[in-house]
Amino acid sequence: MKMKLLTLSSSGALAALFCFVGLVRAADPPKDKTPWKITGQLEEACSCDAACPCWFDSKPTKMTCGGGQVLFIEKGNYGKVKLDGLAMANMGQSPEGQTMMSSFGNWNFSYTYIDEKATPEQRKALEAIAAKILPGSASKKTETRYVAISRKIEGKDHEITLGQYGNFRGHLLEGGLGNSPKIVNPPGADPVHHEYQQGRTVKLAYNDADQNWAFENSNYMQGTFTVDNVQYERYSAGLGQKMAKMKKEGAEKK
Repeated sequence: MKMKLLTLSSSGALAALFCFVGLVRAADPPKDKTPWKITGQLEEACSCDAACPCWFDSKPTKMTCGGGQVLFIEKGNYGKVKLDGLAMANMGQSPEGQTMMSSFGNWNFSYTYIDEKATPEQRKALEAIAAKILPGSASKKTETRYVAISRKIEGKDHEITLGQYGNFRGHLLEGGLGNSPKIVNPPGADPVHHEYQQGRTVKLAYNDADQNWAFENSNYMQGTFTVDNVQYERYSAGLGQKMAKMKKEGAEKK
């Protein structure tokens, strides 16, 4: 079953959306011009009930939304540095009663995790890409850790582990007409999240950043991606244009 989801009609929600991503990518054009490209799988889970409302700029189903995304790279490069078989992740949490998008920059924390088996050169490359596609700057409380990032697949269950700091296990849901529900182009989508399949966790545990989570039956998402620096440059430029237009329209109304 395929559900195509369009942009929000509310100008207020759109403003929150563009501020969310624009703070990081559109307002400050990247200075690093190194070409890069990665292809792989997205594994994501959070404390919200499925499907996570944060991608639609809605408030979390609990007081906060806490969770993260893990990118398993099948094939990739950053300039001449090969990234095949490596992974990177981010874990974060929104403030109580606020959406992820509208509170971007003020999250309770946003930690980045880099595959410990990467060489020093590969670590720098992964960190550079993570700075462009993961929400590391969503909070003033940030850390970067080098950990073992692994995935175990047993039948329909996928279990992801971030070293000693946490893990989650989830499976895809079955749609009413068969197959798994697919969400396409949600309002908060970036190139990595242009399309993903919807599931539910068996568990979500995390014990870093002064947290101690133990959730069950929460949101789980799985997807595939092929993204590069050109895509993200265009994405940032497009957001910058939309933000400029919204600012002009807002000024004209005053």
